[in-house]
Amino acid sequence: FSEKENIEIAAFLTSTIAWGNRVSIIKNATRLMLLMDNQPFDFVVNAADSDLKRLENFVHRTFNGTDTVFFIRSLRNIYKNHNGLQNIFETGFKKNGTVKSALSEFHHVFFEIGGERSRKHVSNVEKGASAKRLNMFLRWMVRNDRSHVDFGLWHGIPQSALMLPLDVHTGNVAR
Repeated sequence: FSEKENIEIAAFLTSTIAWGNRVSIIKNATRLMLLMDNQPFDFVVNAADSDLKRLENFVHRTFNGTDTVFFIRSLRNIYKNHNGLQNIFETGFKKNGTVKSALSEFHHVFFEIGGERSRKHVSNVEKGASAKRLNMFLRWMVRNDRSHVDFGLWHGIPQSALMLPLDVHTGNVAR
């Protein structure tokens, strides 16, 4: 994608399902983009309820169609009422200059429309979560690299503030 919002939405949804087998993650992320006609931003802001029905059969491990539809509705709320993902994260960061505050702000706004069933798919740093997938998403949006893994589209969060949380497995591998 070349449009900022398409990149943000595709990256956010891909990072959300980024657990398990890499091949499966890429396959399902590609399938999800196809379900949105490879126009995720347009789909998020303009899809009618009848359009959302095509997402009801999407599954990646425990992330199912109900979660997919909720995520699209929450993203719609974010883009229509909060000036987009970048604004949410950067507003949260400005509160006290930490990624933790950015992640907390995002979690609050993301679930302001409900979505109890889907909470398990978005880490809550206020409850001690390391938020590995959300931190990976932030890396993609904030960091700029030469290998084109990271997009470097957001400038309101400094690269030096990014975190690389480790769980037991990644800590052991690193050691």
